[in-house]
Amino acid sequence: MQGFLLLNKPSGITSFGAVSRIKKLCHEKRVGHTGTLDPMACGVLPIFIGRATALSSYLSDADKTYIATVKLGVVTDTLDITGNILKTENVSVTNDDILSVLEKFKGKILQTPPMFSAIKKDGVRMYELARKGETADIPEREVTVHSIRLTKPLTDNEFQIETTVSKGTYIRSLCSDIGKMLGCGATLTSLCRTFASGFSIDACVNLDCLNEENIEKYITSEENAVSHFDEIYVTENQAVRFTNGGQLSFERLNKSDFLDNQIIRVKHKDTFLGLGFADNEKKEIAIKCVINKI
Repeated sequence: MQGFLLLNKPSGITSFGAVSRIKKLCHEKRVGHTGTLDPMACGVLPIFIGRATALSSYLSDADKTYIATVKLGVVTDTLDITGNILKTENVSVTNDDILSVLEKFKGKILQTPPMFSAIKKDGVRMYELARKGETADIPEREVTVHSIRLTKPLTDNEFQIETTVSKGTYIRSLCSDIGKMLGCGATLTSLCRTFASGFSIDACVNLDCLNEENIEKYITSEENAVSHFDEIYVTENQAVRFTNGGQLSFERLNKSDFLDNQIIRVKHKDTFLGLGFADNEKKEIAIKCVINKI
């Protein structure tokens, strides 16, 4: 079995756990995902199956959209409700206060990723240090909050936001920083990724809806995952050459206006053969990966 599956990962399991379920359902060892979600989070998780796993690093790193529930007055070591409570504070905040603070987070901001994260320092992941009770200096990074809005007003010290952010933004850190600016601290209590890599949660299938009998109908062409790249069509002889490891001359393609190192979808008729890249010095399309043969 081979292709691309858009999964709505449920909360309560890791992204790796979701992949393990898919492996069993489609009887395929080669299954991978992109864009890891924390166990407590649900939402868009792109899955690659079979030879399509070679495409996982080429999925669009486009902006992501999340819906997050924020609890005021509670600070945890993980910056979400699954962690140990470090302190509690009295809350005297209004919806107008929240709206005013949210405005300050729009645009480019500096953010410190949480200690409980997969970021590496000296070859060690931060969460491994955090679990041992150790700390490390994590440098701030610039991220972009394209939009952030209040979607559910404050009730029992909780409110909900929807935000669209750039790659590398930690929503847990964002919620924590909002709490700091409100003067009472905050932690994330629920998170759903509703848009990622160009795909909406509306296009995703729930994991619990899948079984061995129906999973194949939800697996689409792996080409859908890389449709953001330009395409070229090749002849049968060129297709054979490409899939056997040969480069394609610009001259024989009758096309030369490529950007250097531009990634290209290579197709023969309706068959997606794989990805190549333009080598302008050699004037040829070289191979990135071969997915299908004719």
